[in-house]
Amino acid sequence: MPVSVREVGVASVLVFDVNETLLDLAALREPFARALGDATPIGEWFARLLHGSLVATVTDSYEDFASIGRRALDAVASRRGRELQAGEQDAVLQTMLELPTHPEVPDALSRLRSAGFPLATLTNSSPEMARAQLQHAGILELFGQVLSVEEVRRYKPAPEPYHMAAERLGMDPSDVRMVAAHDWDVWGAMQAGCAAAYVARTAVPFGLGRPPDVTGPDLSAVADAILGVDEPPR
Repeated sequence: MPVSVREVGVASVLVFDVNETLLDLAALREPFARALGDATPIGEWFARLLHGSLVATVTDSYEDFASIGRRALDAVASRRGRELQAGEQDAVLQTMLELPTHPEVPDALSRLRSAGFPLATLTNSSPEMARAQLQHAGILELFGQVLSVEEVRRYKPAPEPYHMAAERLGMDPSDVRMVAAHDWDVWGAMQAGCAAAYVARTAVPFGLGRPPDVTGPDLSAVADAILGVDEPPR
């Protein structure tokens, strides 16, 4: 997929989603296969996890991402006539703390940071989980701030997390570019007034409204586009 740049805007701070955007969920295949006899339910589980977070936000009934993840695991297992033991659930959730980066991620982030862009993350996970993930993946030191929706108790793509991130970074939303591999996250950021970049890892076209001005098939391509579009702060 070629990189595309449309209606170029300028943002001076880059904020990254974590799971799937930076970290590779393929590491979950082994614990899923052990627990359910099949690794293919990973996608269903992650979709149920996101569905649960959306329902929690819409109904104003926030609870932490890990708790929603446990129930999503139970639902996936139940659909297959299985009842997971606590240890099997723990194995999956522990692996979420040990995900590797996608291969191109460290270099892409280093190039952006070296160019002068402040980098931060904004995730639906708790701040403790996000820091553990980034530390294990060896990229924590590249980020000036690790931000979590837990602070506003509303999950992305609600506007509050993006506005909170801009405030914590001392920026207007329009000065922030959200980089994510999920079209709903990108769209949420754009609706909140941020710039955005779509990392289309699965070659799925942007499916919500108008695409952002930067898209690419992986973070390296997106970094190339950002370096040609935005100007880091002086």
